[in-house]
Amino acid sequence: MKILALDSSGLVASVALAEDDNLIAEYTVQYKKTHSQTLLPMLEEISRMVELDLASVDAIAVAAGPGSFTGLRIGSATAKGLAFALQKPIVPVPTVDGLAYQMYGAQSLVCPIMDARRNQVYTGIYEFVGDQSSQYKYEMRVIKEQCAVAFDEIAAVLNGLDRSVIFLGDGVPVFQERMAQVMQVPYQTAPLHRARQSAAAIAALGSLYYAQGKVESGAEHAPEYLRLSQAERERAEKEQGAAL
Repeated sequence: MKILALDSSGLVASVALAEDDNLIAEYTVQYKKTHSQTLLPMLEEISRMVELDLASVDAIAVAAGPGSFTGLRIGSATAKGLAFALQKPIVPVPTVDGLAYQMYGAQSLVCPIMDARRNQVYTGIYEFVGDQSSQYKYEMRVIKEQCAVAFDEIAAVLNGLDRSVIFLGDGVPVFQERMAQVMQVPYQTAPLHRARQSAAAIAALGSLYYAQGKVESGAEHAPEYLRLSQAERERAEKEQGAAL
């Protein structure tokens, strides 16, 4: 089984190729260029380096949201284009789930936080439970599904669970000061090599979801934004004001 994975949901642009239990290639960049400038060239470079015939992939996994509206659209459009051209299914992977999977095997709760602006975060709460068949295998369980909430709200939930927590994501530096003020349980932040999105994690989860039949066609796929865009919010506020 060969999975091509894309993630352009945040500051990072990332492309990966996985085959069965092997990560064949990953190309990740967090720099000044836009995802529209980087994603396809990264895919082309991976294809060239590993002599990949795109027609040989079984599915395209993509970070399906939430995240940057522009970034999600770029990733979605790229995945849809590949799905149509190659006649392959898309495996939509929730962005926050993909982030959490970076901390595979963690003993603490895992809480990704992505900066959603307006004092909110895209977040969720996860735990890894050992598989009785092997001491090296874990199942990721969702305690709180991905959502868009104020940081204090997710902190209150974590405090109520009374377990240590690992935070990761681009929301960590934004909310680090507030974190120190409101967290009542032990916590830590992920190291730099696990702190941001990775298409390798999307490929790993995508492989699991593909085997479970969690796929959709290019025509069916659409990003999961979780909330309205700024333009949509401003229009709704204007319409509400005009109605008063």
